[in-house]
Amino acid sequence: MAPFDPRLLRLVPRARGPVALLAGIGVLTGLATIGTAWAVTALVVAVVRDQPLGAPALAVGMTLAARAGLAAVGEQVAARAGATVSTALREQLVGVWLTRPAEQRPASGTALTLAAQGAASVEPYVARYLPTLVSAAVVPPMALVALVLTDWPSALVVVLTLPLLPLFAALIGMTTAEDTQRRWRALSDLSGHFLDVMSGLPTLVGYGRGERQVASIEQVSRRHRLAPMQTLRLAFLSSAALELLATISVAIVAVLVGLRLTHGSIELSAGLLAILLAPEAYWPVRSVGTEYHSAADGAEALRDVVDQLEGGSATTATPALTTGGDVRARGLGYRYPGSERDVLRGLDLDAGRGLTVVTGPSGTGKTTLLELLAGLRTPTSGSVDALSSHLVTQRPFFAAPTVRGNLVLGSDASDAEAWAALRAVGMEGVVAALPDGLDTPVGDDGFGLSAGQRARLVLARALLSPAGVVLLDEPTAHLDDEATAAVHAAITVLAQERTVVAVTHRPELLALADHHVELAPLRPPAEVWQSVPQEGARETDAHTSAKGGALA
Repeated sequence: MAPFDPRLLRLVPRARGPVALLAGIGVLTGLATIGTAWAVTALVVAVVRDQPLGAPALAVGMTLAARAGLAAVGEQVAARAGATVSTALREQLVGVWLTRPAEQRPASGTALTLAAQGAASVEPYVARYLPTLVSAAVVPPMALVALVLTDWPSALVVVLTLPLLPLFAALIGMTTAEDTQRRWRALSDLSGHFLDVMSGLPTLVGYGRGERQVASIEQVSRRHRLAPMQTLRLAFLSSAALELLATISVAIVAVLVGLRLTHGSIELSAGLLAILLAPEAYWPVRSVGTEYHSAADGAEALRDVVDQLEGGSATTATPALTTGGDVRARGLGYRYPGSERDVLRGLDLDAGRGLTVVTGPSGTGKTTLLELLAGLRTPTSGSVDALSSHLVTQRPFFAAPTVRGNLVLGSDASDAEAWAALRAVGMEGVVAALPDGLDTPVGDDGFGLSAGQRARLVLARALLSPAGVVLLDEPTAHLDDEATAAVHAAITVLAQERTVVAVTHRPELLALADHHVELAPLRPPAEVWQSVPQEGARETDAHTSAKGGALA
């Protein structure tokens, strides 16, 4: 890995202050280190020569106190810097992904690894590795300058032996980097596998395949748990090698100084200062080699995270805006990445204020159409124009910790408006009966609410949304007849003021449509399908036919 990736400071502005502060502390620590060596030398010489000890002792105390204070402050700043940079990376990473179409986002396993474990592993990289890297860049040059001014033969020994430490560290680090990359890929695979299994666990249990997946995850987890042992072995070997090299180098300086003191060719103060400064020249480089291994995961993750951030959001998923609340698609085509089969080909679609219902057999791409209209996917061909839209999926997103937070997500609705929206979808009594009403906690993925309650809650959220276009994917899939009737009534009211496009298999909702689009399995390009006006539906501009290839 590179010692430091400058893209971090360019792409994550919040990292600049902490990194600059760490650099400043490193410089002050280097000065305090040199000062301590001078002070200790002066004190020892004063003791040997029976000179006054007041000034040297005071200097030693002050320099040691300065080093201790800088070390304490450095630990605090490093810990805060690690947390700040880790949080900033996670926030920017998720923000960038949210602005990209689905096909430009990483796989779920990779995304989970980068946003969770990846961002967290950057913390020790910033908190532990960067401070030692700054010290290695500052302290050895200062120590060498002081040695040159004090005893140039000792400085020559340090200059000749010091490069051996980073050389051996680099040789060992190359193996560590390869091992880290393998473990990082394994972690991504494990995260993706675990996420897929947890998402499909109800289905697996229903078909009696749950226990088989437990054994599979256990096997993969065991391989990942044993993999770090190889890295630890390398870390111990490299630390021992660097320690041996540094010890031998310092010993050479000490022996050289001792021989010259014996022959009287060097002053006691100069020789003692050289012996004290030599370890300070080697220690920061040795620390970098030691911290390299603890920061290897963070460096690998940082490289992947920065690569994601550097991609930016050049291709945004936000559709272009039009006037009048219309949804318009021209020559719309889509093919999933890696597939050779079109999901959509040459589709023309117009929908204005009112309710447009999309039907068709399962697998004909109705959900894909909504995602294209919402801008969550980029068309392979053609174009989509729509107002800012609000998409209600079959598996709605719950982020806030309470019912109120999830209900008003994306809006600034008051409590009165929230209760009105709940009343419109038949959820007022359900929420009122909850222990804390609107303040009732909601678990992950809406835990604590039934599937039907979650579906109606997100529909109430759509009622409160200021978006001019509302896209509904099977809004009554999990509801009983009574709740379905309430939701249909709410959709009818919503369609009086906005453009509503709903995917459904329910004939009751189709009967309310102003415009009906029926999708069929994709046929050869010469065959086309027409949008089918619903018999008895109100005459609106939405009756414009949509011609083109059907969805697969």
